[in-house]
Amino acid sequence: MPVNAVRLPAAEAAKQTSSQNAGSSGASSQGQSALSECVTRTVRRYLADIGDTECSEGLHALVLREVEVPLLREVLAFHDGNQSRAAGALGINRATLRKKLAAHGLL
Repeated sequence: MPVNAVRLPAAEAAKQTSSQNAGSSGASSQGQSALSECVTRTVRRYLADIGDTECSEGLHALVLREVEVPLLREVLAFHDGNQSRAAGALGINRATLRKKLAAHGLL
């Protein structure tokens, strides 16, 4: 499933989502969202790759750090660079969004 920052018309996005859900595995039918399912697969693959090797910063901090940048970038792109709308979608204050964007070099 390709993911990019191009905004689809609502009808096309809904059509694409419904066709992807029709072809998905049984995990979604067990109450897992598509995002949760993706995170589950990725964390399992990561844990299999590292084995018993410890993550120096902790797995929780690593996942949050790795997810935050693409999340901010994609939500901002989805809202055509409008920081107020992006902050609203993220459920954070616009000033907090700007602070995070600056910290990650996205401003």
